[in-house]
Amino acid sequence: MAYNPFDLTGKVALITGGNGGIGLGMADAIAQAGGDICIWGTNETKNAAAVEKLKAHGTRVSSLLCNVADEKEVQDCFAETLSQFGRVDGCFANAGVSSGKKSFLDIDDAEWHRVLNINLDGVFYTFQAATKHMVERAENGDPGGRLIGTASLAAISGAARNEHYAATKGGVISMIRALAVEFAGKGITANAILPGWIETAMTENAIAWQKFSDAVKPRIPARRWGQPEDFGGMAVYLMSDASAYHTGDTMLIDGGYFLF
Repeated sequence: MAYNPFDLTGKVALITGGNGGIGLGMADAIAQAGGDICIWGTNETKNAAAVEKLKAHGTRVSSLLCNVADEKEVQDCFAETLSQFGRVDGCFANAGVSSGKKSFLDIDDAEWHRVLNINLDGVFYTFQAATKHMVERAENGDPGGRLIGTASLAAISGAARNEHYAATKGGVISMIRALAVEFAGKGITANAILPGWIETAMTENAIAWQKFSDAVKPRIPARRWGQPEDFGGMAVYLMSDASAYHTGDTMLIDGGYFLF
């Protein structure tokens, strides 16, 4: 039999924030590889558009409205995901928000907690629901599962005026490493993806600012902004059987920016 580890037929991926940007780039590649997709997002119009795009690849696709900062919503949506698909093989905790470029001295309590609630609490709630399901499957003779968190280059570099965002993304990496160790025996892997400067709705204002673009783009050895589709290959790999022994890692996807 030919080696074909990247065929995701029969596998189900849950992707929070999968209705646009990096999340949709990952979902599109997984669907092309044969995987079924459940998208969680907070914008019904974007959810519906993403579902229509992904259905063109011939796999099962659905979406749910979910605010990952709300623990009960996460639990209810995970139960509904299982009701629709029967299982979740890969959970991509990708939903997140950025923040205005205030000085650290001007970040107030409300803004601090807004960013933490979505970017860190949301990852915790999502991963906890997914891990419980994966452990239960393993204990019933069906081991294996993939936990993938979207962190950021900000987690490992000095993100001035973005300390709250950086703190959440550093927390995601630490959570991933702990999950990798605790649940390896159940066949569950946990890895983090660290995007650099990617052209999405979240970064459009920065990238459109000429002064910023002139300063940052020349520092990217690839000489371009990253695109959502640049994350497709990594998403398929991490969902696939090929990554079964690869866990606790941080995959930096930044066109060489951090090295330069």
